[in-house]
Amino acid sequence: MSYSLEQIAAALDLPCIGDAAHEVDSVAPIHTARKNQLSFVVGRKYAAELAKSDAGIVILPADLEADHNGNRIVAADPYLSYAKATHLLYPDDIPPAGAHASAVVDVAAQVHPTASIGAGAVIEAGVSIGEHCVIGAGCFIGHDTLIGARSRLFAHVTIYHGCTLGAHCRVQSGTVIGGEGFGYARGPEGWQRINQVGGVVIGDRVEIGANTAIDRGAIGDTVIEEGVILDNLIQIAHNVRIGRNTAIAACTGIAGSANVGSECTIGGSVNINGHIHIVDKVHITATSFVIRSITEPGQYSSGMLLEKNSKWRRTAARLTQLDAMASKLRRL
Repeated sequence: MSYSLEQIAAALDLPCIGDAAHEVDSVAPIHTARKNQLSFVVGRKYAAELAKSDAGIVILPADLEADHNGNRIVAADPYLSYAKATHLLYPDDIPPAGAHASAVVDVAAQVHPTASIGAGAVIEAGVSIGEHCVIGAGCFIGHDTLIGARSRLFAHVTIYHGCTLGAHCRVQSGTVIGGEGFGYARGPEGWQRINQVGGVVIGDRVEIGANTAIDRGAIGDTVIEEGVILDNLIQIAHNVRIGRNTAIAACTGIAGSANVGSECTIGGSVNINGHIHIVDKVHITATSFVIRSITEPGQYSSGMLLEKNSKWRRTAARLTQLDAMASKLRRL
């Protein structure tokens, strides 16, 4: 599907300069883009690549407008405008409404007639699926779960019983929502499993990456508020609460009953202890280990940077000696 410069600018509600009729049908990086492709630059450090680019249309900031004689769209936030343009050039492939012949839909489930249910999906009793939802092939939705309008589950998503997924959500393949949390009591004969009797409540416009696990609450619910984005391979334990519009990168693990505020960003492979509170607008860099509550907004980091192994071993050995060295300094 092709769109002209004029059509794309109008869809983005932005001014454009150049041949209004010039059409593009795809996107590409600024250094490889061709006449039939749209690209973007975010700042002056890309000026040299912009000057050499053959892109048919470029989305750029106002301070680079004079640097490019080709077709261009001027945006205050070129990256955000590019993100919106991708939806125009690459619209979602929405399957037709109705249930595939091999889907198993309980007679006591309520599925809106505009929803699409893929091959091999299982929908249990008491489930409510809203209008224009897409339930991919092989999905399982447990009894009494609610899914809001225009949400999409890609193939092989599992949502256990008694969970709520809001409207306009996207859940990628392999994700499990509402599995049993890691709750056990130790007794004389070993570990006694604790029944996890809560659910999972997920707000509107939440996006969840592939193979992420969100455990149901032990008592009460695990809560993911509206606008949260979760990457692949994230573990969210029972009774965690994540505030609105927080973003969490891949391989992060959040232990039980932790409370993460709104508008936070959490880098990849971060570990967050249970039963701690993180206020709003906290930004944690990758591989950090959060062992106590964070009470003030700002950026936080921990961990050691990569070194050659020989140097790292010397540094690690010296770290173990710090307490003795501090005691010696106090005596001196």
